[in-house]
Amino acid sequence: MQKKLTKSASNKLLSGTLAGIGEYLGWTDSQITLLRIGYAVLSVFSAGFPGALLYLILLLVIPSANKSDSVSADKHDTDDYGW
Repeated sequence: MQKKLTKSASNKLLSGTLAGIGEYLGWTDSQITLLRIGYAVLSVFSAGFPGALLYLILLLVIPSANKSDSVSADKHDTDDYGW
């Protein structure tokens, strides 16, 4: 099965975009955390705007993971309303 780049459904802080990239590359959770920190630092030192713009573009372009592909640890047997 071919690997797809999607947003992470289980390892996300804002939208799962950077975690999805890290998971696609086969990185561990600690490496994904370093990716997030590095991206934030790089964004701040580049006056913030290019980093925020790139994140927004990635947020819109990278598709969300299917709920059937990865189930969040806190939501196993819930309906569409989260109950």
